[in-house]
Amino acid sequence: MSFTHLHLHTEYSLLDGACRISKLPGLLRQFGMTSCAITDHGALYGVIDLYNAMTEAGIKPIIGMEAYVCRDRKDQTPAGRENSHLILLCENNTGYRNLMFLSSEAFVSGYYYKPRMDYNLIREHHEGLIALSACLSGDLPKLILAGQMETAREYVREMQDIFGKDNYYIELMDHGLRDEKTVVPQLISLAREMDVPLVATNDCHYLEKKDADAQEVLMCIQTGKNLADDQRMRMETRELYVKSEEEMRALFRNVPDAIENTQVIAERCNVSFEFGVTRLPSYPVPEGETPDSMLRRLCAEGMSRLYPEASREDEPWKRLEYELGVIEKMGYVDYFLIVWDFINFAREHDIPVGPGRGSAAGSLVSYTTGITDIDPIKYSLLFERFLNPERVSMPDIDIDFSDERRGEVIDYVVDKYGKDCVTQIVTFGTLAARNVIRDVGRVLDLPYAYVDKIAKSIPKELKITIKGALEKNPELLKMYEEDDTVKHLLDMAMRLEGLPRNTSMHAAGVVISREPMEEYVPLARAQDGTITTQFVMTTIEELGLLKMDFLGLRTL
Repeated sequence: MSFTHLHLHTEYSLLDGACRISKLPGLLRQFGMTSCAITDHGALYGVIDLYNAMTEAGIKPIIGMEAYVCRDRKDQTPAGRENSHLILLCENNTGYRNLMFLSSEAFVSGYYYKPRMDYNLIREHHEGLIALSACLSGDLPKLILAGQMETAREYVREMQDIFGKDNYYIELMDHGLRDEKTVVPQLISLAREMDVPLVATNDCHYLEKKDADAQEVLMCIQTGKNLADDQRMRMETRELYVKSEEEMRALFRNVPDAIENTQVIAERCNVSFEFGVTRLPSYPVPEGETPDSMLRRLCAEGMSRLYPEASREDEPWKRLEYELGVIEKMGYVDYFLIVWDFINFAREHDIPVGPGRGSAAGSLVSYTTGITDIDPIKYSLLFERFLNPERVSMPDIDIDFSDERRGEVIDYVVDKYGKDCVTQIVTFGTLAARNVIRDVGRVLDLPYAYVDKIAKSIPKELKITIKGALEKNPELLKMYEEDDTVKHLLDMAMRLEGLPRNTSMHAAGVVISREPMEEYVPLARAQDGTITTQFVMTTIEELGLLKMDFLGLRTL
């Protein structure tokens, strides 16, 4: 049997987990593991990345989350800030849809310092989910540590009632913490008494034991503290790394069933994602028309206006017929109608619109419908650069609007397709080269001027890395090789470089769906309260959803 880790916090547990998904498969293969679960705090940001990375490596991905749960998610009093942890794993695609809904509601209707869900909501959407009692921050360990054993029994019965007897596991962890030494024997005793299955897990916040120092620095960046601060939040153990099967069996030699159950759970969890299948919303065409007939009518009207002398046998009409055939065959008619519609709205309301940019200018359909203002025949522009039947991918038309009135166009789209079906897209700020040096320098309590000089020696180039800067800047390399403080600073910064730092809203990206958005992607809440997707633009495209860029230009 290959041991399965069931409690992994990836880099998407923002400034809390440092398990880089890209490096995980190699480590897991080295250990001979066959499965891996993602259980980031309170969100599903990284599930598609983990799914793709594990699937490519021949390792089974298990989709889950460490949820923040409370008794009433609407309670926003100081008491309501209290929440506990609960691990939710998806047994099947129904479970994944329910977890998406729960995660979305935790942000949309339960957000108070953390995205919180309550047990009543979980009860309504528990199907397809397996629950684990979680770490010391779970309700069950909390009750046991408080000496409330009868209430703990009532809690277990409640969880079995919500999830079903076979879908609730009591979780055991041993990271050498004092409270774990107290609570684990009582958890085992309670599980035996109430006939509840056990599962042994390890709380993995970083990949290898040597990464413990980098994790402490990461937490200091998160909390605004430095390492010398005695009052700072800190990990009380250096055991939060991905352990091998041998290490876990040694830790839990007295409860072998808890180890075996990791594989039992892994075999039960089977979620699959479908990529490359378009999920376009339907454009509401007038009565008596189909989307195909409407697009052809708009193009014909444009041809009469733009090429009045051309006959049906001439090149413009032949090319139009070819393009329409490709668009219809690839299923993108609704896409063109949706884009035409909001551009038409902007023009009718005197909102300045750009002439079109990128490969879309090579489309005669775009030109004749007024989506672009550039004649592709006059300038010999190729349609195949925009849409190619040999390379199936969603068309991508970037539209420029007046920066001052861009919001009116987005409001129109929201009104047309429904508030639940139009959402802004999340993006992640990362610990980029210069910034991570400054952050680590502050945490190490180094003089600002000293750190600033080192940070400014990183060339101002897009996507430059610290390693790349060392190769390009001989002066920086000399400092790195001769000054131990610089070496320690840069080595630590390189270990954290590129990790997601915070979420924000994509400046232009909007996604439009045919059903409520949380049917397709989980939702989050941006810092200003705006609801966004939890998935970034590239993931949205992978899932076949319609992503539009509403670009704002002051020069318009």
